[in-house]
Amino acid sequence: MTRIDLTGLEVRPSQVWGGIRLVPLVRAEPVEGLRLHREVYGGGARLDDGGRDCGYASSPGPSSPVDVGDGTVYTSYVPHGFVADWSGEDRETAAYGTRLGDGSPATVPVRAPHHRLAKLRRGERRLRFLPLHLALEGYLALHFGGPPVLWEEWSREALRRGLSPRAEAAHAGVDVPGLAEALRVFEVHPGQCGVLVYAADALAAAFVVPHPEDYRLLHPTLVEDLYGELVHQYAHYGGPVPAFAARIRDGAGGIRDLADLRAAAREQERRWAVAHDGLMARDLLETTYAFERVHRAGPFALYRFLPPFLRDGREQHIGELIADRKGRTAYLKTFRLSDAQVRRGYLLRRLAFQDWHLERTAGELGIVRDELVRRIRAAGFGGLLDANGLARAARESQEG
Repeated sequence: MTRIDLTGLEVRPSQVWGGIRLVPLVRAEPVEGLRLHREVYGGGARLDDGGRDCGYASSPGPSSPVDVGDGTVYTSYVPHGFVADWSGEDRETAAYGTRLGDGSPATVPVRAPHHRLAKLRRGERRLRFLPLHLALEGYLALHFGGPPVLWEEWSREALRRGLSPRAEAAHAGVDVPGLAEALRVFEVHPGQCGVLVYAADALAAAFVVPHPEDYRLLHPTLVEDLYGELVHQYAHYGGPVPAFAARIRDGAGGIRDLADLRAAAREQERRWAVAHDGLMARDLLETTYAFERVHRAGPFALYRFLPPFLRDGREQHIGELIADRKGRTAYLKTFRLSDAQVRRGYLLRRLAFQDWHLERTAGELGIVRDELVRRIRAAGFGGLLDANGLARAARESQEG
């Protein structure tokens, strides 16, 4: 699997609130055999599975870090707790928004090992996972180990600790201007199983679930999700976007009855859907991703994915999805990276490809080594460099 397959989902005309555009995704038939269920925890609750499970806390009120039982303490802002159920039982469906501490933080650091963020319920055909935390951890762990060879330009600390500690910032949906109001007035369509969220007509996030009942209960929780810095800026500084409008003209043959009017309206919807798939969501659907399977759940598998980190100006997303054996998407949640995050991913990929050798990496990028060093420092990785080694190499270069 290299691309996101939204087979079975159809777009409906968008709804607009200021600079926010919400595009419904509708299924003719829900995905059989998979549901998302509600998991509600009390404030400061510890989720325990024989001392090996992951713990996290929920609102209201401040909560302390949770000791997961092996000396590791996990503290994180958790927007939702999802349980994927493929048991076939008809249980209550939804998710529950949670918040760490008092109020909503403007930005949240995310760091945790992915094997603790997806746990199979003992004795049950249910998998609990933390949406978007899998995807964000995958990005944070990108070449996390640092240089595999101690070249003179890299410090010994970099070899021992790699990129640790490393954090990325994200904005809670409540801080994205206009999003809460748009979700509040949004009309949920019959059969709706997902939504594409745009800010200033730039794709901010995609969200897909298996069943319409799941979506109806999960729709309000989108305001608790994590959104990238770029999305927040677009929503804050971008102007209002045009709403969808269908114009039916009385051309040759005319509109003679309600059947003709209905057919003309459906044709307008079809044309808008074609335009949307070909333009607005093109980068998301046409990008080739690197997928990593995290867990297999019966006929379904949970994956996280990373983009190719190409510097071609196109939007790039990280995310996670649940797909069936044919690769069709049952669940999807994406996070759009900022330009700075794409640059960091691109730089790490190029360094790792050349075994972190500065001269070879600079040659591949078509720049001099000093420029590469500047980019490394600008990306926030300057702490990995050895000042003495760089100075010595600079002197030798001048003498040569």
